[in-house]
Order: sequence, then C-alpha cells, then structure tokens
Amino acid sequence: MHANRLTVSLSPSQGRSNVTQSSSKNTRPALKPPDALLLGSIAFLIALGLVMVFSASSATAYLEYHDTAHYFKRQALYLVAGCVLAYGAYRVDYRKLRKLAPALVAIAFVLLVLTLIPHVGYAAGGSRRWLGLRALSFQPSEIGKLILVLFLAAKLAQIGEGVRSLSKGVAPALFITLLLAAPVLMEPDMGTASIYVFTAFALLFTAGARIEHLIMCVLVMLPAATIAVGTSAYKRARIFAFLNPWKDAQNTGFHIVQSLLALGSGGLFGVGLGASRQKYQYLPMSHTDFIFSIIGEELGLLGCIAVIALFVLFAIRAINLALKAPDRFGMLLAMGCTFLIVIQAFINIGVVTSSWPVTGVPLPFISFGGTSLIVSLLAVALIANVGRHPTD
Repeated sequence: MHANRLTVSLSPSQGRSNVTQSSSKNTRPALKPPDALLLGSIAFLIALGLVMVFSASSATAYLEYHDTAHYFKRQALYLVAGCVLAYGAYRVDYRKLRKLAPALVAIAFVLLVLTLIPHVGYAAGGSRRWLGLRALSFQPSEIGKLILVLFLAAKLAQIGEGVRSLSKGVAPALFITLLLAAPVLMEPDMGTASIYVFTAFALLFTAGARIEHLIMCVLVMLPAATIAVGTSAYKRARIFAFLNPWKDAQNTGFHIVQSLLALGSGGLFGVGLGASRQKYQYLPMSHTDFIFSIIGEELGLLGCIAVIALFVLFAIRAINLALKAPDRFGMLLAMGCTFLIVIQAFINIGVVTSSWPVTGVPLPFISFGGTSLIVSLLAVALIANVGRHPTD
C-alpha cells in the first residue's frame, strides 16, 4: 500500500519535470527590447521637426490657409499614421519580407512610371512626383527608396560571395537601381535619383563588392550623368548656382543665398525660436527642403550641431544593431535603411550650406512631408526589427 501510494505521488512530479525539460528545449530565445538610444535620437528629431515645421511654416500657412498651424496639424497626422505603420513593420518578422522583394520592385516601378503620365501623376514645384488626390497624395519615389533597399538586401544576401563578381553581383544590382532611378530622374528629381544610386553603392560595398568593380561602374555612369546634366537647362543652372550662387543671387542662386543669409544671421545661439525673418517669403521651401536653414537662424550653430549629433548617434546605434543581426539579410537590410536616412540627411544639410548642388531632398524626420516622414519611420522600424532578434 505504501509503495503504491509512493509511486502515484512521484508520477505527477516526474511528468512535470519531463514537460519542463521538453518545453525548455523548444523555447526560442526571447526577443530583445528596442534600442533606447536609437529610438531616443529619432524621438528628439521628430519632436524638433514638429516644432520647426510650425515655426517655419506659420507665415506661409497663414497666407495660404489663414491658419498658422495648418502644416503643423498635417504633419502631426502624418506622424500618427507613420507610427501605426512603423509599429506594424516592427512587429512582423523581417525575414518574411524577403520573398516579397521582387514583387514590390515591380509595383514600385509601375507607380514611378504612372507619375510621368499626364492627368495621372500631378506636378508641383516644377516636378511631377505625386499620385493620388492633392489632399491625399503620396510620392512613389520615396516609397521606391525603401523597396530598393529591401530588394538589394534580399538579392545580395542570396548571392553571398557572388557579389564579388561583376556580372553576377554588381551589374544586376545596379541594373535594378537604375531601372527605378530612371523615372525618378525624368520627373525630374535628380536629388532622389542620386540617393537611389548612392545607397546602392553603399550596400554593394557593405556586402563585399570589389572596389575596382565599383570604381569601374562609376566611370561608366559618369559620362551618362554628365550628359543628363548638360542637356537639361534647369540642371545646368543648379550646378552653376552651386559653384557661384552670388553671381545670380536674384535668380538661379536665390535659394542658396537666402539659405546662407539665414544660417549666418543665426550666429552661435540663434535669433530665438519663432523669430526667423527668412520664413516671411524670403527663403523658399522654408518648412520643407530648407528647414535646416531656419533651424540655423532660430537656434544658431548650437542647434545645427545638435541636429547633426542626433543623426550621428542614430547612425552609430543603427550600424551597431546591423552588425549584430542574426543573418546576412538582416544585416544588409538594417545597413541599407541606415544609409537611406543618413545619406539623405547629409545631402540636405549639404544643400542648405552650399556644399552640394540644390536638390529637392527633405531632411528626414524634420522637413514637412507625409510620404518622407512615413518612409523614414518605416526604415527605423525595420532597423529596430532586425535588432530585436537575437543572434542564433
């Protein structure tokens, strides 16, 4: 009797022990929490962007809509939509996106071509970049940047060491890049098209492509780029304005001159938040492409340094997460998203400081613009997504 009772009393505990051992073997490693410094740097940039959009756009918004907060309220709505989509991108397993890359490239190409068709895509500011209704429009060129990164990450991860081959690695990657960049250049949007190319070269270098192959491709593409600039009056004007903006300060050099005046008048500490004079119809696109100039005018050199420091912090943390990715695809995807944001940021800053020819490239997270903000948030979400998966 005692022996039987003893056997019965031990069986449940033994069963629990076996279940515990079995479940411990099947349990996957816990997902990591999001990187605090990565998200913190982006949160500060977004907060500053909202403040500066309100400040830089208040005069224009009042003239156009009799509402000084018009652009601020729209940007806030874009931010909410972007955060919802970014959270979804953060929660899904990034590895599932790999199979979607070819189909997404085809969709992106079709959308980019549609923008060039009259009465389908519509123009503003001299470029045909938008699809949809004016109140609910989007820029396919912004979406195309992120899709290109996804495709290149998937392709380069698939071929592995094949990236060291010109015919099997570099050439196919650049072909898809130029296929997407060509309609963007025809919009015309030379700045965004150049981001496609710069990002592709950066990803190819990261993936292990040979330097001599990349240099060879640059030399092959350089004559075509020279012809594209030389045969376009507006592109030539921008190059000449970049070389000497003061020669035609009232026409082709107007943007750069007014931008430099804004930056110079800010001094070390700025004229004060909201006290910009250039935003009163002196500096065009003060709340979009040239918002960094208003930051320099109102917050001074220290404000500009703070913005650059936040982008540098973001880049350091994002690259750190990419290098710890559990697979090659994740590493390349995170690096590509990082390149996308950082290259765009420093091209924009280069433009407003007369260190780069004038291009229609917004400052990520800060410039007014719905598609740009949402795509930038999605890129950060994908970086954080890769970073939350532990190394196998």
